Amino acid sequence: MRIKNLFLKNFRNYREETFTFSEGLNVLYGKNAQGKTNCAEAVYYLCTGISPRAKKDRQMIYSGENCALIRAEAESRFGNVRIEADIYENKREIRINGAKITKNADLLGNINGVFFNPSELRLVQDGPDERRRFMNVSISQISKSYYTALIRYNKILEQRNALLKNRDFSLVFETLPVWDAQLCRYAAEIVSWRKEYISMLAPIAAEKHAYLTDGAEKLEIYSERKYPDSKEEIAQKLEKEFSDNYERDLRLGFTGSGPHRDDLKILIDGEEARIYGSQGQTRTAALAIKLAETEIFKKLSGEYPVLILDDVMSELDLPRRRKLLAEIEGIQTVLTCTHTEKVLFGKTVNKIRISGGAIKR
Repeated sequence: MRIKNLFLKNFRNYREETFTFSEGLNVLYGKNAQGKTNCAEAVYYLCTGISPRAKKDRQMIYSGENCALIRAEAESRFGNVRIEADIYENKREIRINGAKITKNADLLGNINGVFFNPSELRLVQDGPDERRRFMNVSISQISKSYYTALIRYNKILEQRNALLKNRDFSLVFETLPVWDAQLCRYAAEIVSWRKEYISMLAPIAAEKHAYLTDGAEKLEIYSERKYPDSKEEIAQKLEKEFSDNYERDLRLGFTGSGPHRDDLKILIDGEEARIYGSQGQTRTAALAIKLAETEIFKKLSGEYPVLILDDVMSELDLPRRRKLLAEIEGIQTVLTCTHTEKVLFGKTVNKIRISGGAIKR
């Protein structure tokens, strides 16, 4: 899977620009605040329909304009695909091969992408929300059924939480089982996929981490919650858990258990990385997890995703830079940095110099 070209118009600080990418390593370089990360963001947006930085799509529109356009042409083992996104102040329109789509689920899987920049340390350092977000975005690109279950689960959960705030307790106790039956159906799909994903992620991430650290440290990843194996058993376990905690949930005013509360444990040498890991340790752990993610895409879809590495080299020492470059050989990568000579070690790659939201040829 690779992106052949990317066109930006009125996107962030780009007036109008076209990028041509090679199959291997593509390096966007230049001074800080010139637009390198903006290009990386656009690539990931066309992969997932979400920005790794902006909370609102309108933040990506060039100042003073009312619409931004992103377009990419890509190829995979299934053929060529063209994806376009028109971003307006309060809406967007996405087209695949010229046909407008109405659901984000239809975008996912056309171009798979893995994104890493220094803010991704949140995956290790922050609370459970970040680790669930990581799994949700990654698995959704692999499985439409997971994405659909996640959307429906969250909608039912919102309705269940609203019901828990109702002071008509007889109505609440009468209605909760109805919501729980639906909630558990979608929860079982989510939990089942996460179990499979973690079972693949943990050994590959441990292997990548050992490579990056020369075996000096050991990375472990596992789910904080234990669930049965079958979807039916998962649903039954959760349904009982919900019913056993009606009074607690009523007191809290929200649903206190379920996959929306689950977490991943990330350990370095047996210690929880979130609490005891140094900045360097958490960075290496997060990078190992992202490299493992690319391998999972390869295993399940048959080809590597587009790997987007934003300003990662400046945070690594020379030996780990060399190791990272060796590790991404054969994967189409968009890498941003300030000085190519400090990160490439003489490698022949596609270099693109960015200055003021434009390519300098």
